[in-house]
Amino acid sequence: MDWLDAARDLREARTPAVIVTLAMVRGHAPRNGGAKMVVSPAEVFETIGGGNLEATAVAHARAMLARGTAEPELLSLTLSDKETTEYGVQCCGGEVTLMLEPVRVVPSVAVFGMGHVGLEVARILARQNLDLHLVDSREPMLAPARLGVDGLPGPLADAVARVHVHHAPVPESVLGSVPAGTHVLVMTHDHAEDLAIVDQALRTEGIGSIGLIGSRSKWVRFRARLREAGHDDAALARVMTPIGLPGIPGKQPAAIAVSVSAQLLQLIDQAAPVPPG
Repeated sequence: MDWLDAARDLREARTPAVIVTLAMVRGHAPRNGGAKMVVSPAEVFETIGGGNLEATAVAHARAMLARGTAEPELLSLTLSDKETTEYGVQCCGGEVTLMLEPVRVVPSVAVFGMGHVGLEVARILARQNLDLHLVDSREPMLAPARLGVDGLPGPLADAVARVHVHHAPVPESVLGSVPAGTHVLVMTHDHAEDLAIVDQALRTEGIGSIGLIGSRSKWVRFRARLREAGHDDAALARVMTPIGLPGIPGKQPAAIAVSVSAQLLQLIDQAAPVPPG
């Protein structure tokens, strides 16, 4: 498979990868400069020349995946029988510099509740490169004319994110279909819905983070109910509430959305992509 097709397929499958490019060649080497391959946790696509050169690059790329490295790295190798190698001698006589570029898994966020704050959060997050799932039990809140989707003008009309709209009378049911690692924001119009979503999020394997809008007194009530439902302290500690960065004043929906979105983007940046096991 062509490296570009492989990178696209891995991205669609939400599998982290590293693109390895033969960036510079001095002297003789198995491939010319510009040759590329793609390394995933389990597969390699295309080739940069085989032998110790390629095996070393694959090992380095997979170490980057294991660390969750976000920044590109350079790796220089001498192709000489005088060099100590781990995967066999290559005596082409040249020297190469490889550039290894991580292709991180596209983040996924699910916003439950598309009221005033939810819409403002969606407006901000839609400007990011992520999968954005918008969920509400009230169909009018997800109307294309209100959101600006399906080619209509509106707050999400110029979205960079891939926007997925879910009208769900039972909103927590959507948790079973979102990608692994999805960050969940709970801000519906109904505290009973909020509680059901948080409860199910704690029971759903692979959820990235859980944020709940509301006051500390709301969380005291929710915590008691969630304990009654069987969740222990370790599970309850996964719920971030009240959500949002401290120090950002204002209770207007747009101000709350700035605080919530900024905190979430911090979490996304800190979360290393984990190769599937």
